[in-house]
Amino acid sequence: MTNPSIAAQNVQNAETVQNVQNAENSVGRPTPITNATRTQKPSGLPVHRYGAYEAVDIPDRTWPDNRITVAPRWLSTDLRDGNQALIDPMSPARKREMFDLLVKMGYKEIEVGFPSSGQTDFDFVRSIIEEGAIPEDVTISVLTQAREELIERTVESLRGAHKATVHLYNATAPVFRRVVFRGSREQVKQIAVDGTRLVMEYADKILGDETAFGYQYSPEIFTDTELDFALEVCEGVMDVWQPEAGREIILNLPATVERSTPSTHADRFEWMSRNLSRREHICLSVHPHNDRGTAVAAAELAIMAGADRIEGCLFGQGERTGNVDLVTLGMNLFSQGVDPQIDFSQIDEVRRTAEYCNQMEVHPRHPYAGDLVYTAFSGSHQDAIKKGFEAMEVQAAEQGRSVDDLEWAVPYLPIDPKDVGRSYEAVIRVNSQSGKGGIAYVLKNDHKLDLPRRMQIEFSKIIQGKTDAEGGEVTPDAIWSAFQDEYLPTPENAWGRIALRSAQTSTTSEGTDALTVEAVVDGADTVLTGTGNGPLAAFFDALHAIDVDVRLLDYVEHTMSEGVGAQAAAYIECAIGDKVLWGVGIDGNIVRASIKAAVSAVNRASR
Repeated sequence: MTNPSIAAQNVQNAETVQNVQNAENSVGRPTPITNATRTQKPSGLPVHRYGAYEAVDIPDRTWPDNRITVAPRWLSTDLRDGNQALIDPMSPARKREMFDLLVKMGYKEIEVGFPSSGQTDFDFVRSIIEEGAIPEDVTISVLTQAREELIERTVESLRGAHKATVHLYNATAPVFRRVVFRGSREQVKQIAVDGTRLVMEYADKILGDETAFGYQYSPEIFTDTELDFALEVCEGVMDVWQPEAGREIILNLPATVERSTPSTHADRFEWMSRNLSRREHICLSVHPHNDRGTAVAAAELAIMAGADRIEGCLFGQGERTGNVDLVTLGMNLFSQGVDPQIDFSQIDEVRRTAEYCNQMEVHPRHPYAGDLVYTAFSGSHQDAIKKGFEAMEVQAAEQGRSVDDLEWAVPYLPIDPKDVGRSYEAVIRVNSQSGKGGIAYVLKNDHKLDLPRRMQIEFSKIIQGKTDAEGGEVTPDAIWSAFQDEYLPTPENAWGRIALRSAQTSTTSEGTDALTVEAVVDGADTVLTGTGNGPLAAFFDALHAIDVDVRLLDYVEHTMSEGVGAQAAAYIECAIGDKVLWGVGIDGNIVRASIKAAVSAVNRASR
């Protein structure tokens, strides 16, 4: 029998030989870490206390091949699930503000409260019915537990409503059966069956013919309930309700606590959708919470797996980590060219109203709606965004179309911020990580100055020095102030050797340009004259009189607007002595703009 220590030494020797052979055959230096040499250590967390989530045996699953091509039905539960999770629950005025917002956005199914839980919710439901606040095409929903006195009170709150649904739930998961109810599967199922029967009895007794009445059932904690039992309970409920054509039942399968990967959640929905009887008369509803941070993905995959409706809250409000976010879900569809059938065109108004009603702020990084989600600080990102905007403008001009009619294609921006009511002003913001692209974008977008590339590099170094010295963000106003101070001397912001007063051009008998410039040079009134092939060459000739030698390296000009009174911008790159500098000039006359640009460069050389 081989000695274990000798066997181990043999293995180690073999590995050493293999490593030497690998090193000899290597084409380069080894990397600091590989999958085989990773150095992460056990965390020390008590992982033994938690078990893996059970997979679903569904080898022929079809949902991965499906695509979402139309919007699902939506139900907002902001006024119920969202409200109950607030530190300071909504006042009646804030509730009404939220309800009106949801209606305005286009939600057609709204869970408005838990009227048997207290007088406040009951009174709110009554107020929106009695005040005629509910449009004819909107169905309100109210929640109840499966106790008779609560069911009666709940149905009573709906008296006179045009369209209303009672939503009954009871917990069905094993831990609730064992710890909370101390009952068998059959006893828990009977709670749901008896509750359904009571809802129907009180609806017939209390609600008149003016009310179109619907029913929703939720096996609470569906994510922890055995699939066969969830199916059994839902079938028992349907046997009482008797869904048929024109008489739908809503079966909501809530991830009351998110427990699995979104893919496993989708498997559970496909299994239920396949095995439920009377499927054509069922609205299968998904209600994810965000305990694992994957509620949006869980909802989307559930729709692919057969769900018909999504229940959630604006911006993911709700218990613990929140309900699934209806804004992100709707905007995800929009970003893929699918109409969400919800109006997000003024997303800041939606956010502000939700913040007021919930008394909680939406995170600045929140998808689609946060203050910073369309903002780039990184220099490479800013440069790509700037080029993306420019490419779309060129494409639109070539096709004779508006930019708004083109398919959106700007790097780093999944949607056009204008489509949700945002401006481009905050798309580019500048800090120490920013580059020339972002700075150039601010100047072009805010001041119509399209800087040549080499000038972008020059000015970005000036801003970089400012951010390195002062830290933090440089605002667009600060960028413009720095630009003016560096390139645009004015009577209010005078600096440099030369202050231009006037310039007149004429043509000599030889056909060259003659230039006469009146200026203040080194504090003295001066007249400079020169000739050359063009006004700029004539000005450079005139500068010899004050011992300034200028050599033109590059010249760019463009109009800043159209029509009478339009301004022009000129950019000049010059070699002045041993310095290479840019100058900028702005004027209604392009000749004067170019001379001002030359003055700008000369003045910068002497600063």
